[in-house]
Amino acid sequence: MLEFDAVYTAEDIGSYKPDAANFDYLVEHVAADLGHGKADILHTAQSIRHDHVPARSIGLDNAWIDRNRLSEVGIPDLPEMDHVFFSLADMAAAVAAELNSA
Repeated sequence: MLEFDAVYTAEDIGSYKPDAANFDYLVEHVAADLGHGKADILHTAQSIRHDHVPARSIGLDNAWIDRNRLSEVGIPDLPEMDHVFFSLADMAAAVAAELNSA
């Protein structure tokens, strides 16, 4: 069984994405609860508006799960993406390949 190191919900935070308060809360609590800084966080999500725009605005690295392959056709005002995967399975395979090459 997989156990999460931490879970932060909108109810805990008192706001909903894309409110920057959610991302500020994440960064503050990951540091306080787990001892990791902003550079240790890889924000992984599908939604550009609700996730990637606010995450990038506070300087988080990101991985876009581009299920609709919008990156192939291009979309206006796309924030910078550190990684693009077409599924979580693709991301998991890339992580496994990276770990195996180390």
